[in-house]
Amino acid sequence: MRLRNVLIVVKDIEKSRKFYHDLFGLDMILDNDGNMILTEGLVLQDEKIWKQFLGREILPESNACELYFEEKDIEGFVKKLEELYPDIQYVNRLMTHSWGQKVVRFYDLDGNLIEVGTPIGEN
Repeated sequence: MRLRNVLIVVKDIEKSRKFYHDLFGLDMILDNDGNMILTEGLVLQDEKIWKQFLGREILPESNACELYFEEKDIEGFVKKLEELYPDIQYVNRLMTHSWGQKVVRFYDLDGNLIEVGTPIGEN
């Protein structure tokens, strides 16, 4: 068995596609009308469709999971994030953990938690 994709729920699939392209360089592989597959295995699911599947409300900023990305030039990434998305909501701004890894945590446009960190052992 293999994990094939990670799916996140979004309100505006096109805005989210742009967000993940702008910041992480992810490109669209397939657009299936409310279900969009991006490179690296990220799937964007339209919130309306997801609510129909589950029959439950969506809880943005639930803090139950996060998308984790690694970036060697984290200062450059933070600068790009601040320039392109100045209103982004941070959980923590750029910080350095006791083991030397630099990280920033923030929510995407729909309250999905994202962490970007420097590769461990390459700081």
